[in-house]
Amino acid sequence: MSESSATSVHEAPPVKSWVLVFTLTLLGLISGLCIVGAFQLTLPTITSNKAKALRAAVFEVVPGAKQMQPMVWDGSALAAAAKDVVGSTIYASYDSAGVFMGYAIPAEGPGFQDNIRLIYGYLPGTKRIVGMKVLESRETPGLGDKIYKDDKFVGEFRDLAVEPQVVVVKGHGADPNQVDAITGATISSKSVVKIVNAGNESWLPRLPAPGQEPPPPGKGGL
Repeated sequence: MSESSATSVHEAPPVKSWVLVFTLTLLGLISGLCIVGAFQLTLPTITSNKAKALRAAVFEVVPGAKQMQPMVWDGSALAAAAKDVVGSTIYASYDSAGVFMGYAIPAEGPGFQDNIRLIYGYLPGTKRIVGMKVLESRETPGLGDKIYKDDKFVGEFRDLAVEPQVVVVKGHGADPNQVDAITGATISSKSVVKIVNAGNESWLPRLPAPGQEPPPPGKGGL
């Protein structure tokens, strides 16, 4: 076969570098706009769901609570929090008749894997923790996640003395301020107790004396 009869193969012209840069930039911009748009669309739902979860958690850790009032420290005393408050907040809790039931205190700190966020109920009259719920945790599945999956461990916080402070013990703790460590997850157990003690150190000195609790929220509650 002669060269003249051979099929010619033509190479495609090289793509100019500015075309590639423009295309990648445009695709990145479109992707970014889609992500931001999706976030903005879902943000109200996410915020609403978090508020509902927090409300349910408050009522779970303070037995008998049906209403709650967000409270902040204004530098000298507890004060009712505005909806757009920025900073640390606790929740004064009341029954349906407006009778004070206790405080729900959010707290967080480092765990074995990442930060642990939790909330616990506290009765100033008896100086007892009456409930605890982990709100966010990335502790090791099957071990560290028992801080919220193990009913026995969670149950340790349903009648727990805070004085002189909460402590973790291996085995069965006989004292009212002792929490039994989870087998195989001692670090996570200690982390939860450390977070609770830090919350107590921060908030308990700021609480009004028993009998001088803040009044219930307005009609209908929160």
